[in-house]
Amino acid sequence: MIQHTLTLLRFTYKKLKEKLTVSDSKKLFHEQFPYVIPGLYKRIVDEMLVELNLLNHQNEFTQDFLFCIGLTETFKELMKGYKPEKHLDLLFESLCSSTNFKSKEIIEISQKSKEEFNEKSTKDVLKILKEKSDPKLYPSRILNLGMYIIIANSKDIKGKNESEMNNIITNIFENLNLSVNKAEKDIGIYKSSIAKMEQAKELIKELKIKDKRKENK
Repeated sequence: MIQHTLTLLRFTYKKLKEKLTVSDSKKLFHEQFPYVIPGLYKRIVDEMLVELNLLNHQNEFTQDFLFCIGLTETFKELMKGYKPEKHLDLLFESLCSSTNFKSKEIIEISQKSKEEFNEKSTKDVLKILKEKSDPKLYPSRILNLGMYIIIANSKDIKGKNESEMNNIITNIFENLNLSVNKAEKDIGIYKSSIAKMEQAKELIKELKIKDKRKENK
């Protein structure tokens, strides 16, 4: 217990003095989250930790509402099915604190902002985004996904085919002077990651059923 406290104090002091390296963040993360992460989710957690650490080093980066929505919602989506579920709050908190972010603040901003966009049309979404967004937004992957999630949840987006939806997304990103090519790449990778996770979960489920049948023979 004493050693654990000393380790946290040492890293906290370093956080105040300088930027944490990826290695520092990983050490601090595992101090705060002392549980084994299932293999299916380990890569996702590692990638998020590295991404957050690198963002913290970017002078142009600011923690705006789009980043907060992107981080909370992608974490929630990619961690679906994680067991035990009760560890998820600590996992998110550890990811944030080990990379100089405040999880409680991020969650609060995300929830408040989602409420503002709730039941809005894509036209209204664009209007609000123009009013709220900083003209000097740092185009991170998480920010792009936050924007995508807001657009995808617009009340008039349901029923649109993929081509129509892509045109709407392109239009909104162009209106905010954000790179459409980067957005398309980030969104594409995100969708692919979700699909691969679902496939992997199904495969694991099938293997468990087969093993159970063998045991019962």
